[in-house]
Amino acid sequence: MASPIQYKGGIVCALGVRDLEKSVQWYQEALGFKVTFRLDEYGWAEVQTAWKDVTLGLSQVEKLNVEGGVTPTFGVADIDAARKSLEKRSVRFDGPTHTIEGQVKLATFFDPDGNRMMLAQSLA
Repeated sequence: MASPIQYKGGIVCALGVRDLEKSVQWYQEALGFKVTFRLDEYGWAEVQTAWKDVTLGLSQVEKLNVEGGVTPTFGVADIDAARKSLEKRSVRFDGPTHTIEGQVKLATFFDPDGNRMMLAQSLA
């Protein structure tokens, strides 16, 4: 069955942040993402993830709400190395890395504003 929506590809996951400049710097340094678009007068920036056509939109907001919502999950080759890299930058993790034998290893972490994200390493 054909979809009634004709998608053009690409996805932007929007996240609220307190300080756009600090957040842009953190996403560049901690995760290695590159800024692809900025509109400072609106408090908006987009950073390119490691996946083509997947960006994070950073929106500076007065009242930050990080409860619920989507958890961007980034597939990595070596979750232990990725976690160590982030821990060296004092990135906060939500407990230990969890392993689902034969399937996946998962580690939840937070950006400086408390937005939840996850690292995932396939074991399959």
